[in-house]
Amino acid sequence: MLFKSLRLFLLLPFNILIALAIAPVSQALNHTLNQPSSLVPPSTILTYHGGPILNGPSPISIYLIWYGSFYQKDRAPITDFFASFSNPTAKTTTVATWWNTILSYKDKAGNSVSSKIRLAKQLGDVKYSLGKNVKRAQITTYVKNKVDTKLLPSDPNGIYLVLTSKDVVVEQFCMNSCGFHSSIVTSTKRRVVYAHVGDPAVQCPGLCAWPYAIPAYGPPGLALVAPNGIGADGIIMNIATVLAGATTNPFMSGHFQGNALAPLEAVTACPGIFGAGAYPGYPGDLKVDQMSKASYNAYGVNGRKFLLPAMWDPVQINCKVVT
Repeated sequence: MLFKSLRLFLLLPFNILIALAIAPVSQALNHTLNQPSSLVPPSTILTYHGGPILNGPSPISIYLIWYGSFYQKDRAPITDFFASFSNPTAKTTTVATWWNTILSYKDKAGNSVSSKIRLAKQLGDVKYSLGKNVKRAQITTYVKNKVDTKLLPSDPNGIYLVLTSKDVVVEQFCMNSCGFHSSIVTSTKRRVVYAHVGDPAVQCPGLCAWPYAIPAYGPPGLALVAPNGIGADGIIMNIATVLAGATTNPFMSGHFQGNALAPLEAVTACPGIFGAGAYPGYPGDLKVDQMSKASYNAYGVNGRKFLLPAMWDPVQINCKVVT
């Protein structure tokens, strides 16, 4: 798989691995994240395969399940991240402007991915009903049960996002995955999209929270200061990655490049790029808060600062950072 390519082997010290699974049931998709813009080959062009995307005019609804124990200081920046899609600030580089690139992704009728994201409902599971060692198949059943029992609505234009706390071990998380998305058929016979992202603060900060932690492989470099905390910012970066993939390629028939079982998607086609001039081990030129010394590239609501990954721009045919 990943290590068969000499190019990827040479970049391995700086790689962050993300798996996105999309299924009639579950298909694991592995992606490297840290690759400089100067090394993205011309062949890295996402192709539209004719399938549906999550398009407008209705907003994409996020149904958020907090699995495990989360401190309020970690929850707040995550909910503020979602609020930032529909409540842009006066700043020019924002979560909303980052999402604008996704509008270039269209379906066969010429409809774009929805420009609006809203946090529709939140559920909590502080009792760890699945335990603290969770299989991916359990997440599938878990989400389906929430929909079938009407704790959450059956929404074909929604994403059911399970966030697991730092003390929960999820199959493949921190091994070859920082998050994944997939789909299930509910009792209403609708196919809906769900996703998982874990808190990497303890288990694998060097893989799933880079550049806010020393890289897990290769020569150690200085970790950047995270504006919202390593765990929260790691989660947000990976939510952004999964969100872009789930909206443009929800059922493995949308926009992607490569093998359908292991495709590059909207963000994973641009691994490790957060600012201009990125190269292996260097995320690119970023803004730095003068008081906290935190590095970021986008503004959100309530004075939040976020670090969002580059996204493949199908119009300009390049990896585009938030501007």
